[in-house]
Amino acid sequence: MRVENDPQGRGMMEGHRDILICVAGATPQIITETIYALSRKDPPVHPEELYIITTLTGMEMIKEALIDRGILSRLIEEYGLPHIPLDESSFIVVEDGKGNPLPDIRNEDDNEAMGDLITSFIREKASDPEVRLHCSLAGGRKTMGFYLGGALQLFGRPWDKLYHVLVTPEFESNREFFYPPKIPREIECRLPDGTTKVLSTSLAEVILAELPFIRLRERIDLGGKGFKELVEEGQRAIDVALVHPCLEVDLRERTLKIGPYIVELTPALLALYMVFVEQKLSRCVRKEEAYCRDCTDCFLPIESFMGMEALKTITGWYEKIYGKATGKGEDFYRRYEDRGGIPSEITRQNMSKIERELKDNLPDEALRSYYTISRVGKYGNTRYGLRVDKGRIRVRE
Repeated sequence: MRVENDPQGRGMMEGHRDILICVAGATPQIITETIYALSRKDPPVHPEELYIITTLTGMEMIKEALIDRGILSRLIEEYGLPHIPLDESSFIVVEDGKGNPLPDIRNEDDNEAMGDLITSFIREKASDPEVRLHCSLAGGRKTMGFYLGGALQLFGRPWDKLYHVLVTPEFESNREFFYPPKIPREIECRLPDGTTKVLSTSLAEVILAELPFIRLRERIDLGGKGFKELVEEGQRAIDVALVHPCLEVDLRERTLKIGPYIVELTPALLALYMVFVEQKLSRCVRKEEAYCRDCTDCFLPIESFMGMEALKTITGWYEKIYGKATGKGEDFYRRYEDRGGIPSEITRQNMSKIERELKDNLPDEALRSYYTISRVGKYGNTRYGLRVDKGRIRVRE
């Protein structure tokens, strides 16, 4: 299956499915208004699946209006839209701690349960690369819209969309207005001054406002489940990314200084680590970029740290650590010369030892990830390097 590269669907599989996700409460109108507005886009968007995140009371009101009264079917038929299934599986109803559907959001626990539900649902749907999410935060309580936007920030892809539906004030939240019908009709509307007046639906306008949002999915690694926990994890990762301290390497002292932490390494481990430091500083292919961010173009396969060329490089750092006059560098070189370089198993063992030393001395896992030897790519195409920013490395010989 080919991957699209257009700006609106970067990285998304061709032949995607459009899914509409709405948060809703006592206003079923926002669902049909969103469907109508999506169909008027250029090009039009026709959701193949519809999911409504709501309460028990909200579900009953939506069923009564859109299913029992047939309003959704009427919209589809009137505008010749593709069929949109709406049944029990379309409703995502928040539950209390005992698994009972909540009729409303009344307290802090209910509110947290709704946040966790929205987050887990968006996380699940966003895990499918063949799906494009269209999320409407126009309905439900304000906190529901906030959670939906927050969940998209955490898990949304470049092609996922967030919307708010704007309706002419006189028709907004009107229980008799669900979309502008092709044949206008008159309905009683409440005016901004509190009075009522019969107006033609020809005056109604439904606008779909697309809301931009910051996408963090590819920037931070999130393992938490609840919304609150995920936000705390995300904030912590962002704080570390923005202010992670300099890596100060002191060859004479054989230490790595990272903020307030000091990591001591044996000469063999430090010499190998310096190969990765040198790689970070000298192999940058984006010299015009001031910061590395998530770039890993300088990372190299494991074979680059073995063989005779690698042995010469590591020996060079070994001599700088001990001092050339000691002869330690020559001894180190001769130890592996007849073996064609440092064997793979020793290189891997030393990389693991470096990781263990950092783990023992850097308690913050998010911070540690910038200084340990990281790997990218799948098995058979794995590359290794340091994630610390190139501008935050200092070496003292």
